[in-house]
Amino acid sequence: MCRSIRTLRPPYADVVTEQDVRAAALQYVRKVSGFRAPAGHNQAAFDLAVERIAAATEELLESLVIKGAAASGADSAP
Repeated sequence: MCRSIRTLRPPYADVVTEQDVRAAALQYVRKVSGFRAPAGHNQAAFDLAVERIAAATEELLESLVIKGAAASGADSAP
């Protein structure tokens, strides 16, 4: 769907920043809405969608269990 959204989970990404998550959310909202930059009357809805999708993405990434992650050192658990 969005070719410029990169995979953010191990082993495809060693470090994922808040900026990475937000960029992916922004690309998703742009694709779904069809707007690169929304008109002023749609800006609040656009921004809210980006924030909610970024939050859902962070939650997803934190919840994923990757087989073999502990053996490879990719597990973020203390």
